[in-house]
Amino acid sequence: MKNQYILPISIVVVGVLIAGAVLLISRGPSSTSGQTGTTAALRHVDATDHIYGNPKAPVVVVEYADLECPFCKDFEATMDQLMQYYGPSGNVAWVFRNFPLTPIHSKAPIEAQAAECAADQGGSAAFFKFIDAVYKVTPGENNLDLTLLPKIATQIGLDGDKLQQCVSSGTNAAKVQQQYNEAMADGLQGTPHIAIFANGEPVLSLDGNQPYSSMRDAIDQTLQAIGKSATSTTAQ
Repeated sequence: MKNQYILPISIVVVGVLIAGAVLLISRGPSSTSGQTGTTAALRHVDATDHIYGNPKAPVVVVEYADLECPFCKDFEATMDQLMQYYGPSGNVAWVFRNFPLTPIHSKAPIEAQAAECAADQGGSAAFFKFIDAVYKVTPGENNLDLTLLPKIATQIGLDGDKLQQCVSSGTNAAKVQQQYNEAMADGLQGTPHIAIFANGEPVLSLDGNQPYSSMRDAIDQTLQAIGKSATSTTAQ
């Protein structure tokens, strides 16, 4: 089942990737063109992204996800836990990019558009609340009842009717399609896909539902390489 979302050939030992990330960080941005895999091609974090945490965090975890992917649903819980640990320091932030796998999850693009409609009402905070609420109720595998989307919006304090109008009008269809096209052009082939950026540059790329311990190792190594603390409670 997992092979539906991740090509086996793309799975790389996390320890090797972490070592490579540390080496690339120490060499600086000029070395990113020599990276293997998709990391060097990824778009830098910009104003179009939805960011959870400190917008100026030196380390950013960028997640490409599909709201109907069960492995993304599991990884959402991991990211929530990671941000509870790292978020107070201000050194780590989380970016979520929509990558709806339309050929197997026809409802995912609509759900992604709804998340963008939530952001239209309440910014990034509403966006993350919305995707968290969707993951809590969706069975995954294209089985969410789409009539629940405005109800989810209402539950998190948004205008459900306004969100439904936004979705029905296709206001954010082009934006979601652009995100999908961008991910495909960058060579991504499954969800979740995780990229770690340090000081604005992509240094590490991971495929699949990474466990909490592996993510902690990767983030700690990245923070250490750029001279930042993993546990400081003072935003920087």
